Amino acid sequence: MTTIKTEAATAPKATPSSTSVRRTAVAALTVAALTALPLAGTATAGTNVTGTAVASEYRHDAGRWRGAWATSPQHPTAPFAPNWSQQGFSNHTVRQVVRVTTGGTNARIELSNRYGTTPLRITGATVARTDKGASVKAGSVRQLSFGKGRSVTIPAGGTTYSDGVPFTVKALESVTVTLYLAAPTGPATFHHVAGATSYRADGDHRSDRDAGAFKETSTSWYYLSGVEVTGGKPPRRDGIVTFGDSITDGVGSGLDANNRYPDELAERFAAAGEPRSVLNHGIAGNQVTNDTVWAGEKGIERFKKDVLTERDVRTVVLLEGINDFGGSLPNGIAAPTPEVSVERLVAGHRELIRQAHAKGIRVIGTTLTPIKGSFYDTPAVEAKRDAFNDWVRTSGAYDAVVDFDRAVADPADPDRILPAYDSGDHLHPGDAGYRAMAQALDLDAF
Repeated sequence: MTTIKTEAATAPKATPSSTSVRRTAVAALTVAALTALPLAGTATAGTNVTGTAVASEYRHDAGRWRGAWATSPQHPTAPFAPNWSQQGFSNHTVRQVVRVTTGGTNARIELSNRYGTTPLRITGATVARTDKGASVKAGSVRQLSFGKGRSVTIPAGGTTYSDGVPFTVKALESVTVTLYLAAPTGPATFHHVAGATSYRADGDHRSDRDAGAFKETSTSWYYLSGVEVTGGKPPRRDGIVTFGDSITDGVGSGLDANNRYPDELAERFAAAGEPRSVLNHGIAGNQVTNDTVWAGEKGIERFKKDVLTERDVRTVVLLEGINDFGGSLPNGIAAPTPEVSVERLVAGHRELIRQAHAKGIRVIGTTLTPIKGSFYDTPAVEAKRDAFNDWVRTSGAYDAVVDFDRAVADPADPDRILPAYDSGDHLHPGDAGYRAMAQALDLDAF
């Protein structure tokens, strides 16, 4: 086994007291020498404009496509603010901006109808380089096809991929995906907390360069669940998935700023001259052990769909559990979920580790970040957080551990986020806090 050391956190350090030593000490990090196993994948089918089934190229083709951007699909819901998911679309064009973490010379998109109850008709789609807002750069619009047809019908519960199109894109470049939805869609599979602005226009504006027709906005993503690229670098299995809840999803970071901690991690790889596929599969409010309609299926179930189907993934960074402990409290969003013990959350993490290892994927475990002053701050929840963090640091269950708790804690009050890192709700980091989290990850651990 190989021992790894984490990089120093950017938070200032204080002389530890007897009560803080346990929280701030980082156990020696070990990485198991796992054999790189090929990922299994099951092809899903879309339907082309003639009604003939079209098998999508799937992620088992490790020599070609690799993930450049991803997000986790969710049930239509509106717990925080109005969005377009529950009513869906009819004769609308939806334009969405995402930033890829690795580049290539060809691109394709992944579309999900996972939570649709009827087939979803995509009348047409384009990809382009982003300019400002809903506008795209001149000459960059590429029409996408699906099994050589411009339209595709995705079965209820299904996923499909566009054909690849020549499209040179660099790591950390933003691309704009535009979908034209002529027929009524019904409620839409979406990702609630995008941290990015999406745009809607009446009618068909998939090929528009300017933003004039896009008069409505949302801060969610709709149907779009992935962008994949090929070319530009030799294929190898070095992809990373960050899996978790709102802190992975980037709640508290700036809108359209790409400052979530996975974004900052991707920037570190790019700055080192080694861009990586860093795919964000966080869902705000998600739990490891309990299903919720508004915050996704429990982690031990959605991990199979969101992580194990991604191509060429070598490492998962796992940060999830505070909602399991705090979800039993009244929150004004949805009915409280059943109370979760430390032992049950540990069992959930062990199951996630088992699933990952069965696919030859390494797991970096992380401690839960401070909650003092937040709506989760009760003596019972804090006691559970402390106990779980002790297990993370000392159990040896993971292939490596990073202490996110220590990375963002106030040295003078270790149960609280450092004010400079706090988004303001004392639970979610702000941009500086997410940067500190990314800095706490040792790039060599990947």
